[in-house]
Amino acid sequence: MPHRHHPQTSRRDFLKVSSALGAAVFAGTAPRINWGQERSANEVIRFACIGVDGKGSSDRDDAGRHGDIVALCDIDEERLRKASARFPDAKVYTDFRKMLDELHGSLDAVTVSTPDHTHAPAAVRAMRHGLHCFCQKPLTYSVAEARLMRELAAEKNLCTQMGNQGTATSGHREAIEIIRRGDIGAVTAVHIWTNRPIWPQGGGRPAGEQPVPEHVKWDLWLGPAPFRPYNEAYHPFKWRGWLDFGTGALGDMACHTMNMAVSALELYEPTSIEAVPDPEWKGEARGETYPKFCQIKYEFGKRGDMGPCTLTWYDGGQRPPQELCPDSPFKASGSLVIGEKGMIHSSSDYHSEFAILPKASFEGLKTPETVKSPGHFTEFAEAIKAGKPELALSNFANAGRLTETVLLGNVALRAGGKVEWDAVNLKVTNLDEANQYVRRTYREGWEV
Repeated sequence: MPHRHHPQTSRRDFLKVSSALGAAVFAGTAPRINWGQERSANEVIRFACIGVDGKGSSDRDDAGRHGDIVALCDIDEERLRKASARFPDAKVYTDFRKMLDELHGSLDAVTVSTPDHTHAPAAVRAMRHGLHCFCQKPLTYSVAEARLMRELAAEKNLCTQMGNQGTATSGHREAIEIIRRGDIGAVTAVHIWTNRPIWPQGGGRPAGEQPVPEHVKWDLWLGPAPFRPYNEAYHPFKWRGWLDFGTGALGDMACHTMNMAVSALELYEPTSIEAVPDPEWKGEARGETYPKFCQIKYEFGKRGDMGPCTLTWYDGGQRPPQELCPDSPFKASGSLVIGEKGMIHSSSDYHSEFAILPKASFEGLKTPETVKSPGHFTEFAEAIKAGKPELALSNFANAGRLTETVLLGNVALRAGGKVEWDAVNLKVTNLDEANQYVRRTYREGWEV
């Protein structure tokens, strides 16, 4: 992040500077800054991988292609054995706290590919040990954790990257520049939709108790979350829909599908957020899982030269009205950015492909020049070797702000009413009870 947050810098100034430089980074125009002692380009990056199967398997393998894997950590011993067979020289752990405390002097970087509720406890602990960090999306479980991760990365000059790989695609970068140079005019509305959830949610806690599989360290899987008995309704995979563990459809996909529009239009620090959930989401379900579907409307004020804008999120199969874009049928997931002169529609979750509409108005439009990515994880590795955090374009300076925007939707959803937001002070100003969802309570031993 191209700005060090010194104690004398006000929180407001910090936000302003990180906003300006974050925008420059995505355009590939960020200034080259002397980050101090540069790492030798020939020096091997020493990785520890936290969460080594599922999405963690690809993150782990990416780390292995870009450096040496010194340690592997997973609460599932079967998954750990499988990964260890691929990387036999790596030390193995089931508790990332023990691993980081024992090995931090032998490590350069970590990958964090765990369920959402343990992202921040793992990543923050690693960064406080001075380790560079690649962390899966959404960056964190709570809004306050996203702010903490962003500020900590800046304070320690660490190279970081969130796992929203669409940031590296040419389509994503070209669409950002098309919007920024004004081709579709001033943008007043954005619509984002997804087919998620594709896992069970909207119900209450399962009855009874199941035996914990011998290979699963259940207490370590729970981590910072309140204790509850094991049930296969939570692990593996189905954790996303549970309030204690996941961030629902919004947390699963918005860091992908919102990414282009939020980055292009600097849709950070909304003034208000309002959620309209499935009307059947009530009773016990409201305290246990996310609803089967919902709509969330974010309102943004003026941002520099840009005027007010709304962003509306739809999940559970809901979509915006097709008449907004009659010439381009909506598919299961997508995004629509509406400007005064035209619109951009994409059916790609990662915005790798898109159409500028109406087509007749944009024939012959020159494709903007953008910085071509060498690959999402490669950006992270090259940033470490060059000592230049800005080379990884989904660094926590940008990813932290995107995640704050995304997760504010869940604050409004759980609050049950329209919330007005003070971004500088991380506070809901009109509905005090909503502030309990901005932060979280941690089980003892798992605090950040």
